[in-house]
Amino acid sequence: MKESGNLFRTKRRASIAPLPALRLNDKEMLASDFDTYSLASNQASITSVNSVASLLREKMQAFPQMIRKKKRETKDYKIKIFVIMMFFITVFLISYAYVGYHRHVLTYSYFEKIKFNSKDRFIKILNHENKVVMSGQLGVTINMDSHPFHCLEDRRKQDGSVCIEWNGVARLYMNFKDMDVFRCYTIHWQALSANQFPIDCYELTRDNGLWFGGGISKNMQWSLSTKDFDFSPYASGDAKVHQFGNGVKRYFINSIGVAIQVNEKSPLHLMVNTTANEFCIKAQNDDFTFVNRLTPLPELQYKICTTEDMRSLHMLMTQQSLWDGLKEADIKMLHTLIEEPVWQIPHQNQWDSINETTVYNYSEDVIAMGFMRLGHILVSEFWQENIGDFTVDVSRFPTLKETIDVLHRRGFKIVFTIQPFISTDSENFKNAVRKKLLIYERHSERSIPALTRYKSVSSAGVLDITNNASIPWLKEKLEKLKEEYKVDSFYLDLGTSYNLPHYYQCRETLDNPDMYARLFTESLESVGFLGVSTASRAPKPPAFLSTLPINSSWSGIREIMTTVLNYGIIGYPFILPGAIGGDYALAKSKTKMISFYSLPQPTLPEQELFVRWMQLITFMPAMQFSHLPSEYKSDYITDVAKELINVRKAIVIPLLKKYLTESMNEGLPLVRPLWMLDPHDPACLSISDEFSVGEELIVAPILEQSVEEREVYLPQGVWKDGIDGSLRKGNRWIHSYKVPKDKIAYFIKLPDNTRF
Repeated sequence: MKESGNLFRTKRRASIAPLPALRLNDKEMLASDFDTYSLASNQASITSVNSVASLLREKMQAFPQMIRKKKRETKDYKIKIFVIMMFFITVFLISYAYVGYHRHVLTYSYFEKIKFNSKDRFIKILNHENKVVMSGQLGVTINMDSHPFHCLEDRRKQDGSVCIEWNGVARLYMNFKDMDVFRCYTIHWQALSANQFPIDCYELTRDNGLWFGGGISKNMQWSLSTKDFDFSPYASGDAKVHQFGNGVKRYFINSIGVAIQVNEKSPLHLMVNTTANEFCIKAQNDDFTFVNRLTPLPELQYKICTTEDMRSLHMLMTQQSLWDGLKEADIKMLHTLIEEPVWQIPHQNQWDSINETTVYNYSEDVIAMGFMRLGHILVSEFWQENIGDFTVDVSRFPTLKETIDVLHRRGFKIVFTIQPFISTDSENFKNAVRKKLLIYERHSERSIPALTRYKSVSSAGVLDITNNASIPWLKEKLEKLKEEYKVDSFYLDLGTSYNLPHYYQCRETLDNPDMYARLFTESLESVGFLGVSTASRAPKPPAFLSTLPINSSWSGIREIMTTVLNYGIIGYPFILPGAIGGDYALAKSKTKMISFYSLPQPTLPEQELFVRWMQLITFMPAMQFSHLPSEYKSDYITDVAKELINVRKAIVIPLLKKYLTESMNEGLPLVRPLWMLDPHDPACLSISDEFSVGEELIVAPILEQSVEEREVYLPQGVWKDGIDGSLRKGNRWIHSYKVPKDKIAYFIKLPDNTRF
């Protein structure tokens, strides 16, 4: 016993070195959440682990010799077994503690709600229940070996923000605002070198959640979580050619109750990678979209908000009052756009394709149908001889004053399309150049107008909306039109950001090209307009945002559905969904094209497509026709159209007007995705081929050729079938639901106390 004990004690003492003392230098220690302290702690942990490992190794080497010795008493044997087990347990606990320390030592809680690791910049966002609802990595391009430190005093904000800096690379501000269950986190990056572009990436899916928002993009997927595209500048465009559509807003929402809203001054680029499960945002200037550097180096600023559920969060994030400054006439016009159709005069893509006779005859055909309200006659930009004349072409419209007077007496309203583009063939171009009213070439000292092309115009200048003289000049011409021809309102065809000259320069710096359309719209509010073709902010009512031009095809009708729902999500409650049957006809998809806006209107669509299209539009905020049902010369088409108009009058219009106030107060859409009815129902999230009107009507249209049945999902509640009048219990699927070609499936919600 003595020999064995001495052997064990001697080897143990030889194997253990004294622990090094941890000393702090006189220089300032930055914070316990950074690497200086971490390194010392890690060394101490490693020393402890090595000592225990050495001790265990000695025990194992001595074990064979020990068992050859004389048999010991049972009590001593049990003690040694116990000691060995304790060694194993100790090694395990120390190793586990070391790994845990190494993983979490740099992760700290800011404001008690942001879990942020300052070394690798992993972040976790917590909701009001302290549950992680979002995680990702900030500053993904910053080298992992770069060590952060707290900002110097003169770099800190006075609003309580945490400020962290990577020397010569980037500076990060984080802040938190707690409003009970509604909480917002602010992230603000400042690049500190010319080749540094702040990039933050967040997980694309968590707990089966889906991302929505941003408008529409190529291929028209319902959810951002199903898209794939590399970094692209976030700007309005033609979604057939560019990455995003004509309605944009820097707002993205996830189904588990978290949303991102990016500051409008950030030069925003987006990327979605479903393979890497990443949704990334980047700040980077370029030579067109974000050519105007609003800050010396790129800055990325946005806020992340969370609350109880997706619907509540959406209401809080998009809440905006649209009542401010509205007149009684504006409210009346808003009601007429819901109640009465918009009649778009068919035309080809030539200036002489429309004249006074075509306008008059079209109105006669509308009246002859006899079962539809008269509404608004929309005349394309070809009421002018040259785009930008802003005067009526008297050679094609010799007695337009008298014709408009007749149309007014019959109950029509007249709408002229106007554009900010002025053809180089117009007399106004010379006048505008002389007065320096046009956008000019960059670096030309306002001496050379910047030219572009749009639709039928191969060469045109663009009014500089930031020039204080441009708006009065244009308003004078438009007011003269209204006074002389009694035009009721205008439609603003603004193109998209990509229709501006590539090397554009305005008198005042624009944040990005989409600021142009916004300023143009706001400047002409007093003139009165029915709709706009492009927006980055909801236009003042009664103006509706039009959908992008849609191909006359079965894929086109599906695009209408996706577009209206996506635009409603990002805060555009009033949508003009294009002409029934499509805006252009194209057999094959083309990618090398200036714009699909330039294509002429289609010939008469096939009968089934027209019927299904009209069924869908019956439940939209507004109806727009180009081809008339009477053109088919079919009693079947006429009967279907009559029934749909009756459904719209009796059911749809009252609901649209009922939810109008809610849309005006909070920016909620009139036509909504199903998840706005029940955000906690997983089935509602993925359904992209049904929608609701307000909260009391569900529509399940047929969007495929030669299909007469479909799957229908009804959220919780009791619903009345619009086809046969039967009662349907909600919170379940209806399989193989029959929908004849002359019918559309819709369901009206009954009071909660309804019983079968």
